[in-house]
Amino acid sequence: MYLIGFDLGSSSVKACLVEAESGTAVASAFFPETEMAIESPQAGFAEQQPENWWKNACLASKAVLKKANVRPEDVKAIGISYQMHGLVVVDKAFNVLRPSIIWCDSRAVPFGNRAFDDLGHERTLQHLLNSPGNFTAAKLAWVKANEPDVYAQVYKFMLPGDYLAARMTGDIVTTASGLSEGVFWDFQADQPAQFLLDYFGFDSGLIPTIKPTFAPQGELSTSAAAELGLSAGTPVTYRAGDQPNNAFSLNVLEPGQIAATAGTSGVVYGVSDQVNYDPKSRVNTFLHVSHTPTAPRYGVLLCVNGTGILNSWLRNQVLNRSIGYDEMNVLAHEAPIGADGLQCLPFGNGAERVLENADLGASFHGLQLTRHGLPHFIRAAQEGIVFALYYGIQVMESVGVGLQTIRAGEANMFLSPLFRDTLANLTGASIELYNTDGAQGAARGAGLGLGYYKNAQEAFSGLKVVRTIEPDMRAQEAYRDAYGQWLSLLQQKH
Repeated sequence: MYLIGFDLGSSSVKACLVEAESGTAVASAFFPETEMAIESPQAGFAEQQPENWWKNACLASKAVLKKANVRPEDVKAIGISYQMHGLVVVDKAFNVLRPSIIWCDSRAVPFGNRAFDDLGHERTLQHLLNSPGNFTAAKLAWVKANEPDVYAQVYKFMLPGDYLAARMTGDIVTTASGLSEGVFWDFQADQPAQFLLDYFGFDSGLIPTIKPTFAPQGELSTSAAAELGLSAGTPVTYRAGDQPNNAFSLNVLEPGQIAATAGTSGVVYGVSDQVNYDPKSRVNTFLHVSHTPTAPRYGVLLCVNGTGILNSWLRNQVLNRSIGYDEMNVLAHEAPIGADGLQCLPFGNGAERVLENADLGASFHGLQLTRHGLPHFIRAAQEGIVFALYYGIQVMESVGVGLQTIRAGEANMFLSPLFRDTLANLTGASIELYNTDGAQGAARGAGLGLGYYKNAQEAFSGLKVVRTIEPDMRAQEAYRDAYGQWLSLLQQKH
């Protein structure tokens, strides 16, 4: 018996097969092999075609079944993880009305900020725990104001994972956790935020049917099964945004536990049992996947948009892909802690929530042509990414999220020893790396939603720590001095 998980990211769609009894991941595949296109018709815009998500999901599904030599009928449940905060709108015939406005698109910031001011900061934060900012609700408001002909045809809005599931099952459904990610959820009323819907002029009928995170949410249609290479009738039993799902993938379900990712964007995600918010809405609180009315669990999320994309930019544009990431990491170690005064602000991927929706762009400062070379640039970039994350971690700590151990997958920026050491030494926290990812977590979630696993302990029996990084007390002072200089630069520019 197998479980399949899909992880719909902004660069690819990954599929993973997990053998249910042992909890072992047996195969994975992702498409496209090069990064999925992000269209930017204007500055600050970021869009993707939902049809491309579906095509790549089908390719990944067939590839992973072939790689593992697994029969379609042996796959008993489907889980979905997806890029958060995106918007997909469809008409009654399920036609996609425009490209998806994805997470890093910043066009809707003025709509969210205006709602925040008009509704009142205190009221909004008490009910939504976030400013509407640049989330899905504000993006839908942008469509309503700027594309009225499109908006008039909207039957339902969806998050990216809702769309992928709907292509599988024909059923348009969502979750309370998902609606909270879009800032549609009233935490006090424990239901969709009617006062926000009224303010934007949204009909509540635009909201998909709400299903539990871990539960049957529809069955694979005959046509979708043929495209995916799976069996008709296979249930979708789990869905979650990529960051709550990443925390779930790392078995981060209880207060005090922390999960981190550093792919295109960098995220630190902590679990709390207390309803709390940052008065400046620099970090965000959502319903965690393990939330129940009797045992509330809230995910506090810090996101820095410009993380791995900066490292990728250096490799692709500056180095012209002449060396790989491993070689870049080796080069970076040739420069000292603090990169000999070369500093990097890594904020080059849209408006940054942690900077109160400011868009500073990415920049290097303090360049000395006689001292600095390529190793300094790579080190300054990686340190700048960690410094930006640590800046946000301090905000998280101010709203009561503790930090003792960081769990992460052994992937993306966490493959860099310099990145890992900088984070451990700056925070003083141990870092535990696991051989897991979002697609694998989604497969485990499918097993819980199916009822095959009775609890998280069973679901994570196959999860093992592959590496632990401890802080080096001898280096902490140097890292903190470098951070202090970086913080002074940030305060000058912001």
